[in-house]
Amino acid sequence: MYRVWNFITAYSALLVSGAIVALVWANVAPASYLHFVEYPVWFNPWIGVDVHSWTRALGAAAHAYEIGDVEKVVTLHYLVNDIVMALFFAMAGKEVWEALILKNGALRGRKAATPMVATAGGMVGPIVVYLGLATLMGSDTYDAVVNGWAVPTATDIALSFIIGRMVFGAGHPAVRFLLLLAVADDAAGLLILTVFYPSGALAPAWLLLSVGASVFVYVAFNALPRRMDRGDQMRRRSTWVRKHLRWYPYALAGLISLFAFTQSGLHPALGLLPVIPAIPHADRAFGVFADAERHLHDILNQMQHALTIPVEIILFVFGLVNAGVAFAAISGPSWPVLGGLVIGKPLGIFLFGAFAAHVLRLGLPEGMRTVDLVVIGFTAAIGFTFALFMAGVAFEPGEVRDAAKWGALLSFGAVIPAILLGQLSGIRKQNR
Repeated sequence: MYRVWNFITAYSALLVSGAIVALVWANVAPASYLHFVEYPVWFNPWIGVDVHSWTRALGAAAHAYEIGDVEKVVTLHYLVNDIVMALFFAMAGKEVWEALILKNGALRGRKAATPMVATAGGMVGPIVVYLGLATLMGSDTYDAVVNGWAVPTATDIALSFIIGRMVFGAGHPAVRFLLLLAVADDAAGLLILTVFYPSGALAPAWLLLSVGASVFVYVAFNALPRRMDRGDQMRRRSTWVRKHLRWYPYALAGLISLFAFTQSGLHPALGLLPVIPAIPHADRAFGVFADAERHLHDILNQMQHALTIPVEIILFVFGLVNAGVAFAAISGPSWPVLGGLVIGKPLGIFLFGAFAAHVLRLGLPEGMRTVDLVVIGFTAAIGFTFALFMAGVAFEPGEVRDAAKWGALLSFGAVIPAILLGQLSGIRKQNR
């Protein structure tokens, strides 16, 4: 397996550090933290949260600002979650895109069949447990939390990968299985976010601008130069475009697409995804976030490499503005989220994975046992990044959102049964 350790550890360390700072801040000086998160960066008529919702969220402190006759306000929370997190989702989308379309992509062929079925279980199990627990807790709780059914479907790729290496060792086939499952899980999460959680009233006409920008840069700066180079072994036109224009046309198309998403009603954080297929990419995949890809010089990988450090910083700020919830916020809505993650996800992954391996006869990777599916399930139960993000999308600011975020944060406890079960089941670490 190619090394992914350096990027993943930096990603996780900064994310968790931001979350810890947020928890301390929100419990020591809650008013200061709220003012920080809801700080109004820009009052304007085009993008941001509804100014009346922002006023209610910030409370009396909002009266200190001269709002004027505007409908929108870009807060720090909005800027992070809806705008700059688009870079994180673009990196995840790049991995999913390559895993799907390249000849040896991780999500293609028979090798991906069992992980894909297990992924379906890792989505269905959490939803069933989440809604089941919400129902058992009574109609009031159910009505309050039903819109958050997608929150526990998430898997944090980086944290799960780190725990997976701790339990199985870097060379164990279960670690690759876990990565395939996590990538497919996040792909499904992006689809759920697109279909079920619009950020406002849908205005599909704006998506034509996004698609148009993507098609234009693909034709003008990718397909057309390659077509004009037919019969030219020097590929002079394609080379000129790559050397002189580099990634700038695609970045401009990304900005146009991002703005279109802010107006379309779909979540703006998905705004860069339509441009990814337009960007010239390598003809082979080395694996999810593989270190070997730093030797590739296609424009898509160059853009990913340039974004690595900015995205790590973004994830620190993401943890800082999303994880700041008071300890007193742990309440009823926390338990369906936590139960969906630490009960529903391991159960779903085990049942669906075992069904695929033994009933459908798709098999498991050589050196991997059926019991390893349970350990993978607990490892994948760490929702964190995506779960925090989904909680912020599914719920309005207030007690229910904060309680749901606690469920996502507490899912980190799944590391305990993952490690214990790994030891009890006799897993032999494979470090190479």
